[in-house]
Amino acid sequence: MTSSQVVHVIDDDAGVRDSLAFLLGTAGLAVRTHESAAAFLKTLPEAEDGCIVTDVRMPEIDGIELQRRLRAQGCTLPVVVMTGHGDVALAVAAMKAGAMDFIEKPFSDDVLLAAIRAALARRGSERERAAHTAEVRTRMQTLSERERQVLDGLVAGKPNKIIAHDLGISARTVEIYRANVMTKMRADSLSALVRMALLDAAAT
Repeated sequence: MTSSQVVHVIDDDAGVRDSLAFLLGTAGLAVRTHESAAAFLKTLPEAEDGCIVTDVRMPEIDGIELQRRLRAQGCTLPVVVMTGHGDVALAVAAMKAGAMDFIEKPFSDDVLLAAIRAALARRGSERERAAHTAEVRTRMQTLSERERQVLDGLVAGKPNKIIAHDLGISARTVEIYRANVMTKMRADSLSALVRMALLDAAAT
């Protein structure tokens, strides 16, 4: 979890917003409160990274419709939904709409904080994976066409001699290209190189 992550609290009840802001602030978490889903959606383009905690029952745009709109706009912030006691159907609908977790009111502070910290931790790991994927793709673009061909052969599990035969070059030349690929991709082993290539392929 990073210090730059923010918990966006969305609830139409001012008392709930204030109490949650106090609780989360006391726990060392940065908080932004929003009086409605519509109000949050207006700020979405500038919203800080982190997670969302939203009530499920709100006027105009409820918590489930909010998730649909977030998904439609490409927002991937994890969502924790607060539901009233007995709102099992709404809780299930929220999970199907993409909520990471739901908690039933009344809930203990510890339950809420645990759900929020789990959401922030997952968000942090997602950001790290995205950054790593982008870095791998950038390195991949530095490879020449021939280096990429050698890499494709390695990923296919072919030994240097077979790659050399396929490309019409010597095995020694393949070794040179292979060393260049390892250097450019900053791979310390063949397995690391293959993982990078597979990651790039999956992101394409």
